[in-house]
Amino acid sequence: MSLYKHILLAVDLSEESNQLIGKVRQMAENCQAELSLVHVIEPLSFAYGGDVPMDLTAIQDQLDEHAHSKMETYSKALNYPVKEKLVVSGHTETEIHRIADEQNCDLVVVGSHGRHGLALLLGSTANGVLHGAHCDVLAVRVKEQAE
Repeated sequence: MSLYKHILLAVDLSEESNQLIGKVRQMAENCQAELSLVHVIEPLSFAYGGDVPMDLTAIQDQLDEHAHSKMETYSKALNYPVKEKLVVSGHTETEIHRIADEQNCDLVVVGSHGRHGLALLLGSTANGVLHGAHCDVLAVRVKEQAE
């Protein structure tokens, strides 16, 4: 019996998220687990407190299209069967928890930059995912790419 049956990889689709590919593929192979991917786009209205004097629909649509394209590229780089590739809109931690619950995932993998305040250990997103998850969470340390 395998330790994990369904792994959810939450990616921000940054260059740093490529550092997760080898580790997640190896873990999924070792566990013979299903693998799903999720990328969460926080709506632009979140950044402006929901009180924006212009229509952001076209910009949000472009962000969604770009994310779907990058998700396809990321999925191919994994070189492992992906059950589901999801690009969703909402609050990052909330959406990751929702998807993990809906998909009956028993492990969520997130990249951790570990750069901010309380997040010196985990990173703010990884910390948020950890504290609301109903399953195991693995935070994989990623290094910032040289500029």
